[in-house]
Amino acid sequence: MDVQDIVNTVSQKADLDQATTEKVVGTIFSVLEHEAEGTSASSFFAKIPGADALAQKYDVMAAASAGGGGLLSSLQGALGGVLGEKAGALVNGVAALKASGLDMAQIQKAGATLIQQAEAAAGPDLTNEVLGSVPSLKSHLGIS
Repeated sequence: MDVQDIVNTVSQKADLDQATTEKVVGTIFSVLEHEAEGTSASSFFAKIPGADALAQKYDVMAAASAGGGGLLSSLQGALGGVLGEKAGALVNGVAALKASGLDMAQIQKAGATLIQQAEAAAGPDLTNEVLGSVPSLKSHLGIS
């Protein structure tokens, strides 16, 4: 299973268009890429062909540093600076998901479906290990 299979399934199950789904999946993968540490993250991305490229396309840290200006980007930059890159990636990722026009129910449905698909592709143990290194992402996605 590659990243396009995951995007297609999330799109169908969460009832989202392809472009929005790609952004959601890429944003979540980008948060994981920035926040998950070590070999488990590398192994996780290696098991899902294209996931790394999609994470880079929707890089949550590049979006913040590119600076669209305004209060939100100033706040994101300040929080990222105070809390470090790890928290900054999560803050930026959640802000990007909300900015995509989705409500929390849609984000949570897409996130839960993405996690199910990632478990199918990379295995539940590895997926849980990567998610475990970013516990606050799980709460934002409504995953216990």
